[in-house]
Amino acid sequence: MILSVAAIVVGLVLLVWSADRFVDGAVGVAQFFGMSTFLIGMLIVGFGTSAPEMVVSVLSAMNNTPQLALGNAYGSNIANIALILGVTALIIPVVVKKEAMKRDIPILIAMTVLTILLLMDGNVSFVDGVILLFAFAGITAFNIFTELHAKRKRKKSAEDADLETPAEKVSIVKSSLLLLFGLVLLIASSRMLVWGAINVAQALGVSDLLIGLTIVAVGTSLPELASSIAAARKGENDLAVGNVIGSNIFNTLVVVGIAAVITPIKAMDAEVLSRDLPIMCSLTLLLFLICFPFFKSKRAKASRKKNEQFGFGRIGGALFLSLYVAYLVLLGVTTV
Repeated sequence: MILSVAAIVVGLVLLVWSADRFVDGAVGVAQFFGMSTFLIGMLIVGFGTSAPEMVVSVLSAMNNTPQLALGNAYGSNIANIALILGVTALIIPVVVKKEAMKRDIPILIAMTVLTILLLMDGNVSFVDGVILLFAFAGITAFNIFTELHAKRKRKKSAEDADLETPAEKVSIVKSSLLLLFGLVLLIASSRMLVWGAINVAQALGVSDLLIGLTIVAVGTSLPELASSIAAARKGENDLAVGNVIGSNIFNTLVVVGIAAVITPIKAMDAEVLSRDLPIMCSLTLLLFLICFPFFKSKRAKASRKKNEQFGFGRIGGALFLSLYVAYLVLLGVTTV
């Protein structure tokens, strides 16, 4: 028991510390290459924090249990939107820029719809897996090309305006090391914390079902949660949102795609189509809709229009968090 409590305390401290280092490294890399923190959040933070899900996907497929990859990927996507953005918004308003509203969230919605279409026959074949992986490669290439084009336009605008802003000196070596070290420690500390929490819960007589629905479910999203909160605290809202969008795209396309390529998924569990996919799709649509200022004050609308930013605050965060709790309750009812 003492060792488990120590693991919780040490794991929590390391989780917070490594999340700060991870975000600092990501921001440094973005500054060095002149990329937006949103793109870095998608490509590096989002994909990097989804590495555990990819490992689970590969191992489950190799062990001829690819169904685990589906549950892991879709459950993580639900937690990313409802839990992570919900908690983040309770701490600091979630800000989504115009580019994300016009391009990235609609892409995530489109990929979710593509997944539904591919899974309607109750299987995820080898061909389906290849389609998902090719879609991921196309989206990644499109985002990089779009960002490079935007970078050239920013540079040309600065030259036309004869602006000479001193470039901030950023060490790419230091930033890369912070990024890599922070990611590894982020994942390791989250595993340590979950291990300690499970042991303490078992010692207190908590049921395995409740442990699975709470500690394990939240534990798999701890890297994304910690990095998003750290990014929000540092004012890097783009990084927090990009993290969630990038992680969900990675889970939807790569985690499921790799599992299907290794071991095609046949006779999928009915709950995936009747429960998890609809909830995942609904939350993604809600994320898009809730960012619009339908019920906000005129002052908030004017500010949003001026800055070309969208988002939501504590009310939206509370809504997402309550939906996640409802999802956990639904899981408990449908899995008993």
